[in-house]
Amino acid sequence: QVQLVESGGGSVQAGGSLRLSCVVSGYTSSRYCMGWFRQAPGKEREWVAYIVTDGRTNYADSVKGRFTISKDNAKNTLYLQMSSLKPEDTAVYSCAANLRAGFCVTGRSFYPDWGQGTQVTVSS
Repeated sequence: QVQLVESGGGSVQAGGSLRLSCVVSGYTSSRYCMGWFRQAPGKEREWVAYIVTDGRTNYADSVKGRFTISKDNAKNTLYLQMSSLKPEDTAVYSCAANLRAGFCVTGRSFYPDWGQGTQVTVSS
C-alpha cells in the first residue's frame, strides 16, 4: 500500500524559506511522477510543481524561480524548497504521486496517491 507522509510546514514571515518533505513508501516501481499541490482557503487545489523519473521538473508560473522540487531516491523522499515566500503562498501543501507513469501532467486526477497535507502560513 502506497503511503505519502508530509512534514516541514509551519509559519514564516514574508521573504523567508521553508522546506517540505514527503516520504513515499509501499512502492517498487522504477518510474514515477511526483508533485506538489496547494490549496488556499476558499480556493481550488492548484498544482505547484512536479518531477519525473529522469529528473525533469516543471513549475507553476507563480512559484517559478522561488521553489525547487527534488527527490532523494535513496531516502524515497520528495522535497519542496520554498524561498522568497509571499503571503499568497499561504495554503495547505500536499504531495501527490503517480507511481506507474514515466511522465507528468498538472491535472489533479492524474495522481492517485496523496499525502495528508501540511499547512504553510506566510505573514506579511
